[in-house]
Amino acid sequence: MQTNFTAEQLQDSHTAESEKILRKCVHCGFCTATCPTFALLGDELDSPRGRIYLIKDMLENDKPADDKVVKHIDRCLSCLSCMTTCPSGVNYMHLVDHARAHIEKTYKRPFADRMLREILAFVLPYPGRFRLALVGAFFARPFAGLLKRAGGPLAKMGAMLELAPATAPIRSGSEKPGTHKAMTPERKGRVAILSGCAQPVLKPSINDATIRLLTRAGYEVVLPKGEVCCGALVHHMGKEEAALENARRNVDAWTREMEGEGLDAVLITASGCGTTIKDYGFMLRDNPAYADKAARVSDLTRDITEFLTGVDLGLPRVHPELTVAYHSACSMQHGQKITRQPKDLLKAAGFKVKDVPEGHLCCGSAGTYNILQPEIATRLRERKVANIERTNPDLIATGNIGCMTQIGLGTGLPIIHTAELLDWIYGGPVPEALEERRDLLAG
Repeated sequence: MQTNFTAEQLQDSHTAESEKILRKCVHCGFCTATCPTFALLGDELDSPRGRIYLIKDMLENDKPADDKVVKHIDRCLSCLSCMTTCPSGVNYMHLVDHARAHIEKTYKRPFADRMLREILAFVLPYPGRFRLALVGAFFARPFAGLLKRAGGPLAKMGAMLELAPATAPIRSGSEKPGTHKAMTPERKGRVAILSGCAQPVLKPSINDATIRLLTRAGYEVVLPKGEVCCGALVHHMGKEEAALENARRNVDAWTREMEGEGLDAVLITASGCGTTIKDYGFMLRDNPAYADKAARVSDLTRDITEFLTGVDLGLPRVHPELTVAYHSACSMQHGQKITRQPKDLLKAAGFKVKDVPEGHLCCGSAGTYNILQPEIATRLRERKVANIERTNPDLIATGNIGCMTQIGLGTGLPIIHTAELLDWIYGGPVPEALEERRDLLAG
């Protein structure tokens, strides 16, 4: 694609990077075939190619974002399916991230939309605030359907309440900073785990299971002091400085561990977080104090299934005869290009693993998307659940808390994190979702 940025514009590193990305696009349209919003809406401007044209025009002409640009960029899930499909290597992720930051700086949203986004940014990245908010959501949840039917900003509030669990799990020790010693005579390595923000509130059993699995396999697991939310939630809302602040704090926390007792890996149990942390090196590239440290962190970051592929977990202690539909989160398969490892681990554990039809399409979770774009998110969830149930599984496995919450609203099938299933098979307790389905275990 031909571009016409001025030399002055290209002095800005964000613009220079976006110009390189734009030049790679050859208008082929392959991306339209795998874009969820284009599949649903059929509008060229709701495809990656269409959005690229809008972004190019906005950035090249130094224009503030307008209603048209905001509408179509807001509808983008950042699922990154287009990047998997693109034959030219267009880094759409970095381009749309730049566009969102530009929108945040140049566009004044309606009051209700601004307030909702501020609430989400104020609450979700902070476990304490999020846990407190769930108390209020418990009492307001009965009104979720009424609010959704009201439409407009109220529908978004209804969608947010609908996603809130009926009860929040008890706070786990895995949320606190500390070290969990290897349970073998000889330590095989030392790893850090990201505690996360929403996940330890909604499903603390995921990190609990991961710690048990790793310590049994001979790894010391550390939850570093000073660690915070990865920044993905605010990053995808265009709140660039807030995202960078979180990135710097995490880099500091993990660097202290690297320079202290050392780390073999920084492990992530929520794939949405993993995609962002693996991009810290890019996000902090212009910061002389952090560029090298951030690149080191990104290089050490692994999804838990990516890491476990090279770990001896011993022999399975449970031999399930269960069929698992594996839902590959977009941030896993498109953001991190991890497709084979989770399924291989589940097969080695004895599960019969089935791929989901249209597995490349997003479930509609996408961070805060299912709150900010509830109608599209609901349609995507219905399509995803129908495809999952078509495989006739006993349960669903996935590696992202957002997908678990989103898909769980649309099906009665147990949906369980891959790490929880592996922990059970190799010596841990039965996952809570299966405890409630003893009929499956009896079979």
